[in-house]
Amino acid sequence: MARGRKEPSADWSEYAQRFATSLRATRERLNLSQEDVAYRAGLTRFTYQKYEKGESRPGAPVNPSLRSLLGIAQALEVDLTDLLPQPAPDLRRR
Repeated sequence: MARGRKEPSADWSEYAQRFATSLRATRERLNLSQEDVAYRAGLTRFTYQKYEKGESRPGAPVNPSLRSLLGIAQALEVDLTDLLPQPAPDLRRR
């Protein structure tokens, strides 16, 4: 791997944290609770909380399903692209 480039897993971890920050900021801007968003998205509060923490389990970056992402975007009444941080990591590198 070229010097100065991060491992793809490190890129994904960083992206997951930026996604978590985006979720939290959007929810707070709309004055909604985590429970409100989870209910509207068809998720458990625990699952939604994990998304806002950026981890699916300790040490593992969050990786929500497309269904969950769409449900959250609809619950927050924003476009899915508004929740996804830019730039996205290059996942082609292995």
